[in-house]
Amino acid sequence: MSNKISFNPSFPKRGAERLLWGGIYCQLPNKSVVFIKKAQLMMSTKQDTLYSSPISSVNSFKFDQSVVNVFPDMIRRSVPGYQAIISAIGLLAGRYAQDNSVCYDLGCSLGAATLSMRHEIVSKCCKIIAVDNSESMVYQLKKNLLQDTGSIDVECLCADIRDITIENASVVVLNFTLQFIPIEDRQAFLDKVYQGLRPGGILILSEKLKFDDPLQQELQTELHHAFKKSQGYSDLEISQKRSALENVLLAETFNTHQKRLSEVGFSSTEVWFQYFNFASMIALKK
Repeated sequence: MSNKISFNPSFPKRGAERLLWGGIYCQLPNKSVVFIKKAQLMMSTKQDTLYSSPISSVNSFKFDQSVVNVFPDMIRRSVPGYQAIISAIGLLAGRYAQDNSVCYDLGCSLGAATLSMRHEIVSKCCKIIAVDNSESMVYQLKKNLLQDTGSIDVECLCADIRDITIENASVVVLNFTLQFIPIEDRQAFLDKVYQGLRPGGILILSEKLKFDDPLQQELQTELHHAFKKSQGYSDLEISQKRSALENVLLAETFNTHQKRLSEVGFSSTEVWFQYFNFASMIALKK
């Protein structure tokens, strides 16, 4: 296969590329990467400045309309390796999605993982159920789907993922979602995920990690902050966002995740991707 990049002739070019809303229309050998670029354009690339000015009292973080407006920029500049994770979720769904089954994107936000899966799944009579408890997120996802060319059916639900029924699943995605569920609810929730998965199914779990070793915890935190500064965030933005997420995003160690997943029945859990204190895991059901 050629490694040459070709740009879509239907869009005007500026030099070697056509820029629109901060995105690039292009065609690469890896079609997942192509699609992620388009998905970003369908969403919004408004710059995240939510914490750029001093705030006297920082409220707890919530996924409201103000976050929806800047979410693609926020997640790209806050989570190292996010693009690679989204692309790989599509590839994994293409491998593990089974005929006549359901793929779940739980805590789907604007649907980046949903859209990536939609363009990689080749199994027959397969559908995606995308769930988020933010009305603003689900509303924008539905708009994104209207602009998408994928053929896989997608059902969008605005609901608490702990309350939905998971059944006949071959793929379940929790992409930086479990960390926002109360720790005391996680075991029962993951047990429900496991019970709803078919044999041969896969759980893709992406999480911010914490570390038992204080030196590693300090180092990984500092490296993450350095990454955010390299993406244009100021010390003030980093500090205020961290305050907003305190007691909202509750990170755990990989060993804690692995032990819990084993206890609910998964036969194997390993990290397939890690960039500083952000990781994505694969849990397999025999």
